[in-house]
Amino acid sequence: MSARRRVVITGIGAITPIGSTREGLWAGVRAERSAVRTVSRFDASIFRSQNAAEVNDFRPADHLDARRAKRLDRYGQFAVVAAQQAVADAALDLAREDRDRVGVMMGTALGGIGYAEGQMGEFVRGGLRAVDATLALAVFGGAGSCNVAIELGVTGPNSTNAMSCASGTIAIGDAFRQIRDGYADVMLAGGAEAPLSTLCFGAFALIRAMSTRNNDPARASRPFDRDRDGFVMGEGAAVLVLEEYARAVARGAPIIAELLGMGSTNDAHHMTAPLPDGAQAARAMQLALTDARVAPHEIGYISAHGSSTPLNDPSETLSLHRVFGAHARALAISGTKGYHGHALGASGAFEIAITALALRERWLPPTVNLEHPDAACDLDFLPGTGRAVAVEHALSNSFGFGGINASVVLRRAG
Repeated sequence: MSARRRVVITGIGAITPIGSTREGLWAGVRAERSAVRTVSRFDASIFRSQNAAEVNDFRPADHLDARRAKRLDRYGQFAVVAAQQAVADAALDLAREDRDRVGVMMGTALGGIGYAEGQMGEFVRGGLRAVDATLALAVFGGAGSCNVAIELGVTGPNSTNAMSCASGTIAIGDAFRQIRDGYADVMLAGGAEAPLSTLCFGAFALIRAMSTRNNDPARASRPFDRDRDGFVMGEGAAVLVLEEYARAVARGAPIIAELLGMGSTNDAHHMTAPLPDGAQAARAMQLALTDARVAPHEIGYISAHGSSTPLNDPSETLSLHRVFGAHARALAISGTKGYHGHALGASGAFEIAITALALRERWLPPTVNLEHPDAACDLDFLPGTGRAVAVEHALSNSFGFGGINASVVLRRAG
């Protein structure tokens, strides 16, 4: 195996509730406003939870020709268009690349299940002839990474993981290792999710995982706040271009940030509840720090998972105390799901993109809607407004159903 190689982020593609494109995403972050509203995609009145963070400015025809748009469901469209954006943002000319050394890794919790749900309705109404003949090609999670590869003509490593809400982070971490260990030179990596359909949404409402602050949607997602009552579902995609450092420098690529390490663990405890003491979440962070060769005291900012659920936020706080000890009090920490909701497998990719931009712009986003800090969440979670500060190293956390924990370490470019 080759020696460890440096890996940098040179492009970001984003389709999110707070903004599409890299510039739109960052403008949405700087606006310090929530994108959560009452669901408009379907009638949610039958559910206890009726809020979501929707992507309302995405029109497939603006990005894809009619034939390509028709063969992709919303999940696939999000993945492909975010990847196209990322390649353009990185000024990456794929015609000049060895396509065998360019790969794709994506994460998603539900893939095309929302589309399959809609097609079931078509079947009930019109029989088999009413069903989209390409349904089988859209419904599986791997449709995201495979369609990105087809669209861009890249033949390197390709995979999609479905590790719940940590999927996007795991995809980026795995892609980082492909380059670091010499198996690829360029990777497109991130997450995509299109879960805003009646039953996909309703499944989470049935287990009472989502907020019921239906009379005040914009304040429903409130990580680390004492009045939080569940997460708010979102949708979208974020894809990063990762490159080996020396080749990125040689081609004059715009380096946004550097990836240094990744760690992942499993609680082996419960399908929805995290370990109360945060031990395995802490171990994922420690593994990422060890992999990055960064000491805990060198971290200046944490992008928290911050799901706004009663159990996750205190558990994450405990895990931060475990890893960082006395230094935890000096950390700037924020959870950005108050902005963009929880897009399940895409959320980690949103948050790593935001963290990379925060390092570059030297401005840390606040935890939107953190108005009454929970006594059990006793760290500096940046309530109110963002903070202008230069941070050298950051860590981004993602934790998911099934007890999945994933963390990555980033360094500011320059």
